[in-house]
This record gives sequence, structure tokens and C-alpha cells, in this order.
Amino acid sequence: MCSKRCKSSGESRKVTFEKQWFYLDNIIGHSYGTTFEVTNGGSLQPKKKKEEPTSETKEAGTDNRNIIDDGKSQKLTQDDIKALKDKGIKGEEIVQQLIENSTTFRDKTEFAQDKYIKKKKKKYEAIITVVKPSTRILSIMYYAREPGKINHMRYDTLAQMLTLGNVRAGNKMIVMETCAGLVLGAMMERMGGFGSIIQLYPGGGPVRAATACFGFPKSFLSGLYEFPLNKVDSLLNGTFSVEMLASEPKDSASVEESNGTLEEKQTSEQDNEDSVAEGPESHHPPEQETMEIVSQDPEYKEPKERGNKKDYIQEKQRRQEEQRKRHLEAAALLSERNADGLIVASRFHPTPLLLSLLDFVAPSRPFVVYCQYKEPLLECYTKLRERGGVINLRLSETWLRNYQVLPDRSHPKLLMSGGGGYLLSGFTVAMDNLKADPSLKSNASTLESNKTEEPAAKKRKCPESDS
Repeated sequence: MCSKRCKSSGESRKVTFEKQWFYLDNIIGHSYGTTFEVTNGGSLQPKKKKEEPTSETKEAGTDNRNIIDDGKSQKLTQDDIKALKDKGIKGEEIVQQLIENSTTFRDKTEFAQDKYIKKKKKKYEAIITVVKPSTRILSIMYYAREPGKINHMRYDTLAQMLTLGNVRAGNKMIVMETCAGLVLGAMMERMGGFGSIIQLYPGGGPVRAATACFGFPKSFLSGLYEFPLNKVDSLLNGTFSVEMLASEPKDSASVEESNGTLEEKQTSEQDNEDSVAEGPESHHPPEQETMEIVSQDPEYKEPKERGNKKDYIQEKQRRQEEQRKRHLEAAALLSERNADGLIVASRFHPTPLLLSLLDFVAPSRPFVVYCQYKEPLLECYTKLRERGGVINLRLSETWLRNYQVLPDRSHPKLLMSGGGGYLLSGFTVAMDNLKADPSLKSNASTLESNKTEEPAAKKRKCPESDS
């Protein structure tokens, strides 16, 4: 179990998950990994572990060839099961009665019995396990429920991005992503609060809904910087100034309040495309989304708690000034042009983004670009070959197949993912100095002219043999 305790942010909060609703009040003070049982009224109570019967006590058949699934093997009807639920009988007892009233359970093999019990427990037992959020859990959840919000990036593709990008503690990384902050959170988790990350964002402010789900401490946020994407060209041209930041249409306070709206605008196209496939369960309530977004700022207060209008204006100005300082710090870090890596995973075309952002990366550093489709990355590959300054270009697609690992029945699963996106990776190198400096080019031509030519190889006559 994890030594950390569950935070108090879930107090007096109603959560609906997998057609089951409950309150999170009773999880406060328990360790991660604790299993709870949902009781009447939606309250959670820690579940005590019970010893399962050993295989010796089980009565099982040799095979399932004589079992016919005609729907008549179960004596309990749906009305009987509903009556048991109304009486307040726990799901564990309902599963036991289903086993006792099944005429074919004892004739099934041991594996089939375990599968039957597991299926019934999932349906009738309301058991919740609180786990610590991680990149693996969040990426699997987003890909299964809301893939449009992360540009259909599969979890193994995200792992490949972190590896190819050499994301590690102490690095100075640049990231441009429109995946609800999932890529940013994965990088922050791997760096462990050491180093710096500069996030480039489109629109009025960065979307970090998934980043807030990680629950990072304040020390992790000290090395996180943000910079607007529409100011990158002025930074490259040397025309960037403080007055340009003062003309920003939105300050930090307004961005935080409208973060959920920005996310909806940025992912409206993907949501429209995936609305039929995802179903109604994939959309979270607006109250839950707002709470997740606001929880990343502990100083945020509801409008009723802000006090009078004057205090609110002062707080707004303070946030605006703080955001301007952070933008200046991010501009200073970018101007050094010595970043240790670049990761791009956005819904925009990757070619103009990558060609502009590569100027901020130091030589001999990796870069990774993700795209849901292959054609934009092929165009980007061609442009990079024409531009130069990169080596070891590689366009790849990972192939994923899940395996069932159980005693005496391990095998690959029949269904597998059709695709998880494409990656373009490579390394930066210093540009050719001969092309940049004409004086070096003239010196090189002088050396070539003064170079002595090697004499041609002499031809040797073959001696004539006496016949």
C-alpha cells in the first residue's frame, strides 16, 4: 500500500461510476489501494478480506461438452434477484445464492466456475478500490472512454514518446500538446519535480484537465512554465517585448475559470466524431469537470467567497502580473535555445510547428512528434530532410496485442487495437557551418585548390609466358 493518504478534496462529493453512485467522505484517511464496499445510501465502508475456498473443496466437472446454454439452468428469476436487492442483501450473498440455484454450476470445469463467479461479482457486488493516479491509469482511462480528447493517442504510444524524447529528471523540455494535459502530466511525473518544462499553448490559456488529476505537489509546479504559441515567431525574430504580453486578451484568472470551456472548444470536432462510438457514459458532468480543473489551484475561491468587488479586482491584477512574470521567465528560457528535448502532440499540422520549435532545441537532442494520421508526418519528414539539421529520422507505428496471463490458460486475446497513432522521431545536429559562414567556405576552397593530387596508378605489364 502507498504510505500517502487520500486527500480531502473528495469530501461531501457524489461520484457516479459504472452505473454506481457513492460519496467519498469515508475514504479520507485510508491508504491508496484500500477496497471499499458501497452500502445503502451511497456510503463507502472498508471491505474485509475473506479467505477463498481452496481448489480441494471445489466440486467441478471434467469438461463442458454436455452443458447446454438454454437459459433454464438458473432457478432464480430477475424478480427474485430484485427482491433480494430491495431487502438490502449484499452482493456477495446474492452471488452465493445464484451459485446454489444453478443446476449446471457443479458440472462446469474449475476454470469455467471461476469465470462464472467473476462475472457475477462484477455485476452484483459494488466494490470500489481507490488507487493512486498515474500516467498508465489515466492514459488507459482516456483512451477507453474519451479518446478524442487525447487525439486518439494509445497508452503504449505515450510510453514510446517519453522514451524517445529522453524525458528524465533535470532536463529542460519543451512540449506543445492539445491532449488535455495528459502528455504534460506524464512528463512531470517522469521528471519528478526536477528540471523545467516549457508548455506552448494555443488560444487563451493551457488546458490541464488531465494534469490536475495527477495531484502533483506545489514543488512540481515551480518548474512548469507556459508561453503562448502566437508569440513564438516574435521570439524567433527578436521582436518580442513585455508590451506584447500586456496586450493579452485574457489573464490567468479568466483562463482558469474558462479552462473547461477552452477544452470543449478545442475538442469539439473530435467529440462530434466520437459521440456515436463513446456513448453517454463517456461524458462527465460539468460539476465534476469544473472541480477537477479548479482543484489544480489551491488559492482559487468561489465567487461567493471572493468578498467585495475591490478585492476581486486586486486578486485579478495580482494573477495577471504573476502570469506576465511567468511568461517572461519562459521567454528567457526559450531564448537560450538549449532545450534538451521537444515533444509535439497536437491536433494541428506538425510541419510548421516542428520547423519553428526546433530552433529552441540544442544540438544532439531528441525530438518526437505525434499525429493520429501518417500523411502529415510524411510531409514533415520530407521537409526536415530538405531543411537539414536533423539525423536518424524515423517514422514508426507501435503494434499492441493484449495477453491473458492465467495458470494453464495464457494466450493472446482475440480482439486488439486497430491503431494508436504514429510517431516521427529524430535528433538535432548543428547546421552546416560552411553554408552559414562564407569566410569558412572560401578558406575551404583554398585548401581544396592547394591539395596535391595523387599520382595515377602505374599500369604493370603482364609478362608474356613462353609457349
